[in-house]
Amino acid sequence: MAEVGEWYFEYHIQKDRFGLLGDIASVLGMLSINIVTLSGVQDRRRGFLLQSDDPARIETLKTMLTQVDNITVTALRKPRLIDRLALKHGRLIEREADDAPYKTYRFTRDDLGLLVDFVGEHLKRSGNQVMGIRGMPRVGKTESMVAASVYAGKRWTFISSTLLKQTLRTDLTEDELSTDDHVYIIDGIVSTMRGNEDHMRLVRRILRLPAPKIIEHPDLFVQRTEFTWGLFDRVIELRNAMDEEITYHALENPFME
Repeated sequence: MAEVGEWYFEYHIQKDRFGLLGDIASVLGMLSINIVTLSGVQDRRRGFLLQSDDPARIETLKTMLTQVDNITVTALRKPRLIDRLALKHGRLIEREADDAPYKTYRFTRDDLGLLVDFVGEHLKRSGNQVMGIRGMPRVGKTESMVAASVYAGKRWTFISSTLLKQTLRTDLTEDELSTDDHVYIIDGIVSTMRGNEDHMRLVRRILRLPAPKIIEHPDLFVQRTEFTWGLFDRVIELRNAMDEEITYHALENPFME
């Protein structure tokens, strides 16, 4: 028996009409392609998780969809994490083009559930990874990263933070250095403005560990250390609203967070 594979199919509705979804379902049924999940993923967009035991049928589907009026196919591929989350939450994750210097994903406070799932799924992965998170004060950066750590079933350790009171660690216990179940959170402003050499030595040590790290205010961290954007696997932007500008003149004082 052939192995069953999954594909993510998404289209944009150019002009809605009665029976359009039925036409799409008929094409899928004719090709014996199973619909596992169907969801609206954005205004005038629909997303499907499909199953088939014959990849050739997916190629046939791609050809046949060009004959369906009033839609533009925006995705037909093996499902990515962001595709599965779009189906779950009914919301696309905005990101920069694949050729951008580093992967940037954009969220607003209305998307906190989606953000926690997105970061949490990445934190479940083993090995070294570094995420940056940008945003204005009190938008929910630290709280979201803690919630994502809980989602991933991992303990979080603040290397620097202002969540409850200013934290500036210069050493960690052996238990805190257990990389199997830890997430390390660094505030780029606090570390670079308030941290002494012992603190920065610990930051550098943490960044070498085979464990997930999250750096708040990555722009300022890069500006004030020897590290470059090549350190980051992805950068997250969290705003109160999508058109909010993230500026740093108000963030120079670490007590504002």
